[in-house]
Amino acid sequence: MAKKFFVDLTRCTACRGCQVACKQWKKLPAEKTVNTGSHQNPPDLSHETIRLVRFTEVVHDGKLDWLFFPEQCRHCVVPPCKGMGDLDDPTAILQDPMTGAVLYTDKTRGLDYEGVRAACPYDIPRQDPETKLITKCDMCIDRVQNDMKPACVHTCPTGTMNFGEEDEMMELAQARLAEVQKKYPTAVLGNPHDVRVVYLFHHDPLTFFDRAVVDMTPRLMNRKQMFARIMGKQRA
Repeated sequence: MAKKFFVDLTRCTACRGCQVACKQWKKLPAEKTVNTGSHQNPPDLSHETIRLVRFTEVVHDGKLDWLFFPEQCRHCVVPPCKGMGDLDDPTAILQDPMTGAVLYTDKTRGLDYEGVRAACPYDIPRQDPETKLITKCDMCIDRVQNDMKPACVHTCPTGTMNFGEEDEMMELAQARLAEVQKKYPTAVLGNPHDVRVVYLFHHDPLTFFDRAVVDMTPRLMNRKQMFARIMGKQRA
């Protein structure tokens, strides 16, 4: 049975425990940062920071509000990045048949990085400028295969991060959505059928981040059409 994350943003306090746990488990180094006028640090994803809690300051009903968005690879059900990578090497980006996790191998150093990154509707992949490896969250596949929760979920103290069987997580997400909508009528689940990381947004998703959700279906159709055209040229 495929796995799924359910991320309840109404419960996120931006403690960044998930961000730190990810770095610790993956043995990723800290990044040198500077004050950019926001508590968000670092300012963006990188090959050394594959999970990032984004901060957005907004005003709702005349009151200042913070929106926190723990971002990671969404592990798309049909991953466009893999479709692009397959044009160069079908074994560079894999999709685990048991969990659905999208996994980048050492062979990604031979792929067209800009093409792979552009294919991702959420703009997640990043490249190590020295090794040329393309990196992102791998669902802590080593932990999951040993019946452990991903490091971010294991560390989360508020119940924001949840992980389990797909049906179980969708049932939890739908139940929580119904509860949250009593206070926030416009609350929604982000792209619940297209990805394996489903967020519950209690405000407009695009106020959290401009790539928090995307119109997946047209993008996937366009990618497939583009792949067909490219493959047709290669055969010609």
